[in-house]
Amino acid sequence: MTKSSKAVVVLSGGQDSTTCLYWAMDRFGSERVTTLTFDYGQRHRIEIDCARKIAEFAGVNNTVLPINTFAALGGDALTDTKISVGSDPGNASGLPNTFVPGRNIIFLTFAAAFAYQRGIEHLVTGVAETDYSGYPDCREGTMAALQKTLQAGMESKLRIHTPLMHLSKQKTVELARELKSLEAMALTHTCYNGARPPCGECPACVLRAKGFFEAGIADPLVN
Repeated sequence: MTKSSKAVVVLSGGQDSTTCLYWAMDRFGSERVTTLTFDYGQRHRIEIDCARKIAEFAGVNNTVLPINTFAALGGDALTDTKISVGSDPGNASGLPNTFVPGRNIIFLTFAAAFAYQRGIEHLVTGVAETDYSGYPDCREGTMAALQKTLQAGMESKLRIHTPLMHLSKQKTVELARELKSLEAMALTHTCYNGARPPCGECPACVLRAKGFFEAGIADPLVN
């Protein structure tokens, strides 16, 4: 990458995407980073507001792109039902009902189109294989295949960066400290139940608390 490189960060308003924002600012320079947040009909609109506040705090631009197709499709806990722990009995793949089919693939395709129109060749996303629920669209193989497809389909040199791909939640927290993004963590939203302060009981809250505990760092969101 060169000094003139620019990046789009997919910013959900959560812990991981915020860490990735600071990673991108460190690599590309804050003046060359912009953020993109998707309004996809999620039950908890608070995350959109959190993304806006995080971007403002970090001093970068934030664009909210509306995508209502997921809500129209239905069938997942992030748009229309209660959160469940473990796999969804109605899902033959055994994935939890927090899995939104195709979400990251669609997000990054829209982000690529957004980047293309602005001459941006780098996309940054917080997907990871480690410490998660096994979502297939968070895996390294999926990201590699998608990058190849987007490069071919747009005749571009687009690169998808996944800084957290092989990091545990503990290592992600430690990276956030290294990038000096802990203060911004107080503005993030992780709770699947949309609670603020967080419920502390849903899978996302438990995983977040585990990561901060193992890193020996107080979570700014709850302390």
